[in-house]
Amino acid sequence: MTTVPSVSSSITIRLEVEARPTAVSELTTAIEETGGIVTALDVTASGHERITVDVTCATRGDGHAEDIVAHLKALAGVVVGPVSDRTFLLHLGGKLRIESKVPIRNRDDLSMIYTPGVARVCEAIAANPADARRLTIKRNTIAVVTDGTAVLGLGDIGPLASLPVMEGKAALFKRFAGIDAFPIALDTTDVDQIVATVKAIAPVFAGINLEDISAPRCFEIERRLRAELDIPVFHDDQHGTAIVALAALTNALKVVGKTIAGVRIVLSGAGAAGTAVLKLLLAAGAVDVVVADIDGVVSRGRAGLTPDLAWTAEHTNPRGVTGTLRAAMAGADVFIGVSAPHIISGADVATMAPRSIVFAMANPEPEIDPDDAAQFAEIVGTGRSDFANQINNVLAFPGVFRGLLDAQSNKVTDALLLAAAQALAAVISDDELNPTYIIPSVFNPQVTTLVAAAVEAAARA
Repeated sequence: MTTVPSVSSSITIRLEVEARPTAVSELTTAIEETGGIVTALDVTASGHERITVDVTCATRGDGHAEDIVAHLKALAGVVVGPVSDRTFLLHLGGKLRIESKVPIRNRDDLSMIYTPGVARVCEAIAANPADARRLTIKRNTIAVVTDGTAVLGLGDIGPLASLPVMEGKAALFKRFAGIDAFPIALDTTDVDQIVATVKAIAPVFAGINLEDISAPRCFEIERRLRAELDIPVFHDDQHGTAIVALAALTNALKVVGKTIAGVRIVLSGAGAAGTAVLKLLLAAGAVDVVVADIDGVVSRGRAGLTPDLAWTAEHTNPRGVTGTLRAAMAGADVFIGVSAPHIISGADVATMAPRSIVFAMANPEPEIDPDDAAQFAEIVGTGRSDFANQINNVLAFPGVFRGLLDAQSNKVTDALLLAAAQALAAVISDDELNPTYIIPSVFNPQVTTLVAAAVEAAARA
């Protein structure tokens, strides 16, 4: 359940009430008394004595919605009809469909689109495989691949339950970059099987977007696919997060008058996203980064380090910090969280350096309530859409893939990721920067255009 009412948990309730002057205001008051927020109200039918009203309101989740409905049922003269969950209605039948780009009106069309004419195109591709990018959907199509083991805020829910997220990702690719993306949810968690399956379906696609695959398997899967495929492979949980975090930090540091080489950064989370954020921060010039996971600060002397954590220990923590995340935050300039909800407090932020920056990016519930963090930090960002400075991957992955496809690139490099982050940061001019505007809106039309151009240039270079 969210802490505040959200449109993502909104409902529409059909109510029949007496036709008296105060009827509508009584309904809205009753909903607001229960903590809901009325966002729309429509009279759908009217008689001499009674009216039918559809009331839409934002709630904090399923339990809160049930409380609101129960409260309305208790009102004298009110009859509660059907209750619709707007988010579930939006997903009915799925969010995607496939349509033909060419009409099939007569026998001539059929002969060119399918047999016998299509054979000539097949033969052309067999003779010159590069023509597949020009003559098939391959030129503008990517696969969104998951095994459902690390779905945003939900964890290991399996491939079938992950499908709505993958459909959503594909819809975002189309909306923001004009890219045709198709969800591929694999019913296996075996690394060898995942690699083999993606390789087997790769001829259809111009790129692979790995999504919501748990660490550390995701590192090996990405590494092997990049080595064995001739199309770009991009793990959005890692690199999309890193690009947007670095872009936001670049602008935030301008606002507070600090440099990336001169600040102390505490990074909470050493999984897929945390490791990618760390590597891009280091590539961008960060020097003093301390990483913490569920067992505390990652340091060279800590027992039981995995190979990935050993790499992290070797390349971070120059001051030899040990102990807890909270202790590491004392005197830090920047906190970046890609870990778990509610693990720090306003009191922890208060121990940070003056003009501090807090990016609490765990989703859907951040590491700290943004309002609590804002009492002590100068700049606060989250992954949520209902607070300022939303650090959202949709700012990165559409433009990144648009650039990769336009360049017909077959690899993703650190230089490319840095170019994407710099382009995203540059969407906001220095004159526009302030503590509540360090990252552009996902609907800013320049975002995809500028990121794609920077990525294409970096890929060609």
